[in-house]
Amino acid sequence: MVNDKIIERIQTVIDHYGLTISSFADKIGVQRSSISHLLKGRNRPSLDFVMKVVQTYPEVNLYWLLNGKGNFPNSLQNEDSPTPNPPSISIEKSNVRDNDNIKKVEASRIVVFYTDGTFESFEMKK
Repeated sequence: MVNDKIIERIQTVIDHYGLTISSFADKIGVQRSSISHLLKGRNRPSLDFVMKVVQTYPEVNLYWLLNGKGNFPNSLQNEDSPTPNPPSISIEKSNVRDNDNIKKVEASRIVVFYTDGTFESFEMKK
C-alpha cells in the first residue's frame, strides 16, 4: 500500500495554496490524472514528481514532504541575512570507459544540500 502520510502531505500542500487538483498539476507540470491517482492511493509519487513540487514551491521542505520531518511551510530566509548552516558540498568526478578510451563526463546539474534539510539545484547551461 502507498505511504498514506506522503499523500496527506501532498494534499496539505494543495490545500495550503488553495489549489484544485487540476491547477496543482498544471503548476508542477504533470498530468492531472497522475495527481488524482496519487491522492487515491493508486500510484506512488516518483522522484521526478517530488522534485517538481519542491522546485515549484520553495516553501515545501524536501524532508518534510518525504518523511514528515521538518516544517511546512518552510520559513525562507531573508536574502540579506547570512546562512546559519553552511552548505555541505561533495564533488565527484567520474570517467566512462569506452573500448579502453576514457571519455570525460560533464556535469549537467549541481545540487547543494544544506544542514537544515533544504537544497538548491543548479542546471548547467549548454
